[in-house]
Amino acid sequence: MPREVGDAEGITWTCIQAFAGLGNDPEKADAARVDGAGDRIHVVCTPSGGAKSVRLELPGDWETNLSDDDLLRAVRSQLAEETSASQV
Repeated sequence: MPREVGDAEGITWTCIQAFAGLGNDPEKADAARVDGAGDRIHVVCTPSGGAKSVRLELPGDWETNLSDDDLLRAVRSQLAEETSASQV
């Protein structure tokens, strides 16, 4: 199920577990798990307004137990990391 959060710049980020559309088959659900990272899964966040989507590694309970502020912090951190990597 997608989760939406808004930031101070007026961008609404829609975040969803990667491979969520594959169904509930255990093998397909495992596709979103981060290899070797215990209970972490891949989550894709897409912004309104055409900016670049980001892929995050978040705790398995991110939909219910990760605050909006923490989710936005993770998005900003990943954006900053990708921006600095592309400038090298």
